Amino acid sequence: MVEEPVVCDIEGMHCAGCVASVEKAIGNVPGVRRVKVNLATEQAYIYSEGAELDVDVLIDSVDKAGYRLKPPSEERSRRREEILAEDQRKVDETARRMYWAWGLSIPIILWMIPEMFLGISWPSRAVFDLGMVLLAVPVLFWVGWPTYRSAWKSTLNLSPNMDVLIAMGSGASLLTGVVAVLGHWLPLPNILNYAGVGAMIMAFHLTGRYIETKSRGRASQAIKKLLTLEARTARLIVDKQDIEVPVDEVKVGDLMLVRPGEKIPTDGEVIEGTSAVDESLATGESIPVTKAPGDSVIGATINGGGVLKVRATGVGEETFLAQVIRLVEQAQASEIPIQQFADRVTAVFVPTVVMIALSTLVLWLLLPAAMGSVAEWASTRLPWVDPSLGTVSLALFAAIAVLVIACPCALGLATPTALMVGSGMGAENGVLIRRGEAIQLMKNVRVLLLDKTGTITQGRPVVTDIHPVATGVDGSELIRLAASAERNSEHPIGAAIVSHAAEEGIELEEAVGAEASAGLGIVATVEGRRIAVGTLALMEKEGAALEPLLPVLRTLEEEGKTVVAVSADGTALGVIAVADPVKPDSARAIAELKRMGLEPVMLTGDNESTATAIARQV
Repeated sequence: MVEEPVVCDIEGMHCAGCVASVEKAIGNVPGVRRVKVNLATEQAYIYSEGAELDVDVLIDSVDKAGYRLKPPSEERSRRREEILAEDQRKVDETARRMYWAWGLSIPIILWMIPEMFLGISWPSRAVFDLGMVLLAVPVLFWVGWPTYRSAWKSTLNLSPNMDVLIAMGSGASLLTGVVAVLGHWLPLPNILNYAGVGAMIMAFHLTGRYIETKSRGRASQAIKKLLTLEARTARLIVDKQDIEVPVDEVKVGDLMLVRPGEKIPTDGEVIEGTSAVDESLATGESIPVTKAPGDSVIGATINGGGVLKVRATGVGEETFLAQVIRLVEQAQASEIPIQQFADRVTAVFVPTVVMIALSTLVLWLLLPAAMGSVAEWASTRLPWVDPSLGTVSLALFAAIAVLVIACPCALGLATPTALMVGSGMGAENGVLIRRGEAIQLMKNVRVLLLDKTGTITQGRPVVTDIHPVATGVDGSELIRLAASAERNSEHPIGAAIVSHAAEEGIELEEAVGAEASAGLGIVATVEGRRIAVGTLALMEKEGAALEPLLPVLRTLEEEGKTVVAVSADGTALGVIAVADPVKPDSARAIAELKRMGLEPVMLTGDNESTATAIARQV
């Protein structure tokens, strides 16, 4: 039996250090056997020792670590839209912080340019130093306050995260500004003012935070698009009356009425009626599937021209679409091999960087002559390095540089974000990635399987050939009679014939008494004549001679086309071929795949002749 974890949402995480802090906090709670926290989805998977976990203790423990835990909800599927809205709120919030940070930092940059390149501190050195500090303070302690708060709490928890590096780098920069300002009136060391640099450090950091949050939000939008496919309401049959209710109220066993063009509310079984159902959502096949009593139907697929009575067999989290959404979420939450390596590295990354920064500071203070020669060499390549500065200034500059350069930590951030975006973009394009490991293993792929319909082909049938066989009947007349009989049909072949007539500007006639026979075709009265459009079996049933049709019919079928015959009052008039045309860029795409060293293989449920014909074209 597979052990089901308790899944909780975690707010406030930004890096692998945050993950370690949360895992440590939850792992110390009595009753917790194992915990896995995923940064990309901001969720904790908690495995208990059997006893029921005390949620209040979990919340308190995570709060002390500097983060927020949301208790698990049994109605998680209903909360998805709320969660997605919260994701968008986070994107908007990080965007606002980024804009404010740069809005306050750009004046600093403009003010610093004359000082950096011309040595002019306008209007005076004292005013310049004071101005840098005053402009930097709101960037650090207002806009960037969450970063400092996170850094402080993670340090108290003895699990320093990436925010610690930002806080130390920007804080030390601001401190140089304070010392520089006070040095105008007090006997303090003469050091360069890096307060403006501290503000820029925070602005760049908040920009990275915005990009990271937006990447997660983009992946969440993929799930949101899947949610929009769900039916919102269902029409239940109760006491011979149909009542419209929210789809959440449908229970297994309820009888639903589905009218033409409506979405099937939930997974079920057809009890009464016959109709063509568009299942491209689930199968990718553009041609609707005929459904009759006893057939299964999938929720969110679209009913065609018939009325169906469907008994619900799967609702809520048990529907096909809900399982698809769950697969995407699980893929985004899964940990890939490279991420496990990244987690091991980032667990010691922050303390290591801090030690390197402190060692740099000490080296500069203890060995100023040796390190000064490094500054002399660097000044020939980096114009902003000034070896004439005091030893303390150069030491602080070098130590702060170590912290700032290390702070983005692509190793801990890029891996889960790439997984999140990759699976989300896949879902947007109809590719469901069940395991995150598949994204990493994609580089080893050598054979690529391509579905024919909708991938290599356009996914919609069109008329390709018109062959009249009766005397006095031309192609236009054949299409006019067939399209008139099919004008109210929902069948894709009939729709293709009607569409072709419209493109050719052929005026159609009214069809009377149209009767569709599943698997055979349609019969209708047009201009007083009995017109039949369908298979050879239907022609035979109508008494039409098949001999004139067979030669051309066999030729067209060998080309991989779907062929229908047309008769009038028992006389064969001709055949019309319909096919799903190849996309204009399919041949070029397949050639490119071969150039990349991949072997493309086409999969199809069509007959071998159709498959061979399509393969030959591309």
